[in-house]
Order: sequence, then C-alpha cells, then structure tokens
Amino acid sequence: MSHYILLIKWTEQGISKIKDSPDRYNSFRASVEKAGGKLVAGYYTFGKYDVVIIIEAPTDEIVMSLMLKVGSSGNVKSQTLKAFTAEEGIRIIKDLS
Repeated sequence: MSHYILLIKWTEQGISKIKDSPDRYNSFRASVEKAGGKLVAGYYTFGKYDVVIIIEAPTDEIVMSLMLKVGSSGNVKSQTLKAFTAEEGIRIIKDLS
C-alpha cells in the first residue's frame, strides 16, 4: 500500500465547530478503514497546519475520493502528499541510470 501525508488547515467553519473535531477525526479513520486503508498516525499541530495525518491506502483514487469527501464538508482545506518510505526512496534512487 502507498503512504500519504495529509496536511490539514481548519476553515472558519471548522474552527467554529472545533469541539466536533474528535468525532470528525474518528469518522475519517472509519472511512479510511472502510476503503481498505489504515490511519497510521494523526497529530494536532500548531503553525502552518492544524492537523497532520499519515495514512496507507491501496490506490491514489481512494485517497482522492476520501479527501474530496472531507473537503466537501467545508470544515478543512488540505494538501495531500504521496510519500515513499526511506527504503522505497533509496531503491528508486539506486535504480537511476
């Protein structure tokens, strides 16, 4: 499975409903698992992003669908990064011609 790093910022709507955030997080975890993925880690942060989540998912299409659903709620804006483990990155670099 591929890894993805989700960088999340609350919208004004999302921050005004901050007490619902734990429920939204758990709902997202359930959606990832239902789609065949795994929520690896989640962090509430301060600085440029409010939440950072790392997931594993079978396909890019599943992640796009999950993030479109999350975004359509209006509570957050997000950036999604497809990530490679260090071992995967090293293998890719070693295979360069």
